[in-house]
Amino acid sequence: MIRTIAISQTNQLKPDLSIEELIRGDFLWYWIDFGQPTTEEIEFLRTPLSFHPLAIEDCVHTLQRPKLDYYEDYTFLVTQALNQQMLTREEIDFFLSKDYIITFHHNFSSEIEEVWKRLTLSTNVEEWEPSHILYLVLDKMVDNYFPLVYLIEDRLNEIDENSKGRSMEALLEDLFDTRHHLLSLRHTITPMRDLIYRVLNSQRMTSIQGKREYYSDIHDHLLKLTEMIEANRELTTDIRDSYISINSHQTNHVMKVLTVITTIFMPLTFIAGLYGMNFHYMPELTWKYGYFATIGLMILVAIGMSLWFKKKGWFK
Repeated sequence: MIRTIAISQTNQLKPDLSIEELIRGDFLWYWIDFGQPTTEEIEFLRTPLSFHPLAIEDCVHTLQRPKLDYYEDYTFLVTQALNQQMLTREEIDFFLSKDYIITFHHNFSSEIEEVWKRLTLSTNVEEWEPSHILYLVLDKMVDNYFPLVYLIEDRLNEIDENSKGRSMEALLEDLFDTRHHLLSLRHTITPMRDLIYRVLNSQRMTSIQGKREYYSDIHDHLLKLTEMIEANRELTTDIRDSYISINSHQTNHVMKVLTVITTIFMPLTFIAGLYGMNFHYMPELTWKYGYFATIGLMILVAIGMSLWFKKKGWFK
């Protein structure tokens, strides 16, 4: 679907004009939105809009890395939004000039929809211009990153609080799922941060010079998001290492108890094995009290070794 808005020389909104009318007309600027376009509608990027084939190719092939390309009389930007329900990346492309802004996206974009409605309902269109629309859409995109990061933080807190008593397999599965989501967010937010940095330091995007503080605010938000993601990734590592350490400690304690029990039974097994030999000339075998003396010796050895291990602190 293609929709258009034009701003006339008298600052009047002119919606739903054809692309040919926009190109031939005398307007302050205009906005064309390619939302979930068909193959026929994509052809408008070639004719009559005459954009560079490489930029059109980037639009057609989805999930390009966020980037900024300069062409003769316009700037092309590839950005990535995040789907709030699916936690997936969705590409939004911009063609920006002082005379127009053209947005292109294969999926429904809540950010563009909100800015479009704000423009159509605006009573003061003099404040609007293509670079301002770009800022508003980017700002909404970045703002929508935060709930996803906060959701992951809450999930990590829940995992941390409920880590005791859970099996290692279940805990590690949750942690690895969380790390996967964090990695996906980092692959989106870090390139976006670099993109906004390039926009801020661009000498060719003169249209944003009067709005540098707005774009700088977006960059600050992306820096904060990057730090939050890295902190959460470190937290997943800390939770994993702590849980593994606790389990290792518990395993070591069990092994220590088993070692103590085995060590106590070693001399008892030796005594039982020694007198289990069926040699005919063993003096103790014919002794009247031999059995009771051997049992008593085994009990004394077991008690003595248990007291000695307790004194050494092996039962703690």
